[in-house]
Amino acid sequence: MKLSEYAKLQGISYRAAWNQYKAGKLGAPARQLPTGTIVVDVPTKPQKVVIYARVSSHDQKNDLLPQVERCMKHLKKSNIDVSDVVTEVGSGMNGKRKKLLKVLSDPELTHLVVEHRDRFMRFGSEFVEASLSGRGAKLIVVDDKELDDDLVQDMVSVLTSFCARLYGKRSAKNRAKKMMEAAGEES
Repeated sequence: MKLSEYAKLQGISYRAAWNQYKAGKLGAPARQLPTGTIVVDVPTKPQKVVIYARVSSHDQKNDLLPQVERCMKHLKKSNIDVSDVVTEVGSGMNGKRKKLLKVLSDPELTHLVVEHRDRFMRFGSEFVEASLSGRGAKLIVVDDKELDDDLVQDMVSVLTSFCARLYGKRSAKNRAKKMMEAAGEES
């Protein structure tokens, strides 16, 4: 890559990079072409592609494998090799999912692949995606279509989360469903 691109990646000015090159302290092998252009040979890091699949409850556990298979099929079309597959059972509202946190904290991660954005997280996925982008990693959403009833699903998720905290996780989904039905009857 050109010295100017290397300088941008390092967060320094072109002049500072040029001075480092002249002093032999650039930190990467570099050479000057006959045209005068300075080319820096930056080793490319190997790609670490992780598929992340999640379901909300244990009774949906059978849906994990089809999620993974659809992600694999998408990556095969794009000629991308998968390094690891991580599956998890837990609420999309839960910010303390151990397996997801482990994947996100991996400095070697280059691509995180999910089938739907809500399988990754219910709210704030844009912030995590920006953070991944800032460190050179990318979030790939296989099916990025928004659901027609997205707002309703978000409200059910919020109610489920609150009910889980109030009544316990086992019956939270059923109670949230009953509350939504009761609210619909009152309207």
